[in-house]
Amino acid sequence: MTEQDATKSVEREKVRFTSGDTECAAWYYPGTNGACVIMAGGFAVPKEPATDLFAKRFNDAGFAVLAFDYRRLGESGGEPRLVFPMRDQLGDWQAAIDFAGTLPGVDPARLAVWAFSASGGHVFRVAARNPQLGAAIAQTPNPDGSAAGRNAVRHQKPLAMLRFTGRGLLDALGSLVGRPPRLVPLTGKPGTVVMLTTPDTLDGDRALRSDRYPDWTQMVAARSALRLTLYRPGRDVSKVRCPLLVFVCDQDQVSPVEPCVRAASRAPRGELVRISGRHYAPFLEKHEQAVEAQLSFLRRHLLDPARVDRPAHADPARH
Repeated sequence: MTEQDATKSVEREKVRFTSGDTECAAWYYPGTNGACVIMAGGFAVPKEPATDLFAKRFNDAGFAVLAFDYRRLGESGGEPRLVFPMRDQLGDWQAAIDFAGTLPGVDPARLAVWAFSASGGHVFRVAARNPQLGAAIAQTPNPDGSAAGRNAVRHQKPLAMLRFTGRGLLDALGSLVGRPPRLVPLTGKPGTVVMLTTPDTLDGDRALRSDRYPDWTQMVAARSALRLTLYRPGRDVSKVRCPLLVFVCDQDQVSPVEPCVRAASRAPRGELVRISGRHYAPFLEKHEQAVEAQLSFLRRHLLDPARVDRPAHADPARH
């Protein structure tokens, strides 16, 4: 069951689709070439700051886009807010894929998925479970939560890390008796009790243009942040049957580079693009390079070659 809100613009319209026992909110950008890119935000990042920049560029190139909020985040339903079990986020992806195939003008055989950071890790598992997908893009993904967690510890002070872990454990125990979530900020300086303190998290506000989205609290349930360190979706990459683009930044300290490189090498149809820059470079100084590489990939794998308007210049990405 789906419904469309009255909220519309020339370029996109608000839609909703059922996932679990509630509904997910999404922006739908109608396209012109029959293909559709399904997008979600990063971990606890709503659809607008996470996808607006790339969604517009994909849509300008003719692709339909469905950019959604996970349950308990942004404009989607679900309680308690800011609690993100991995199984629920994966369920939201499945519901979004099923819904996208029903949208007017969308060919269900030409669907792609796109996400970055922790959600980029979901791309591996989602693509493995959906062999019918035409393509998948994992931008600065997190295929191995334990590796990312070990790296994060290097940039945090021991006492603050202990307090974070304790808050996560208390939050998990409290959830068993119905207590409200204990929240932590997504990012902060070393020594503060937050999810991430790596140097490149300081680029996040500028990259995601958080000042434009005052309703975004930039918090997450401590238990969800703690469990992320146990999540290893890269284990599924060998089961991905569609073309998979893994887009990596060489100075990334949020999503370590080597697990991403290994994931790309293990995918049967994996492609790796490496550029210089930190975690948010694709949103900032390397945005044009990232968009051009990703559009090139989408055109090659989703469009009939006879209909492709190929750029005259070479792909600037370094493979």
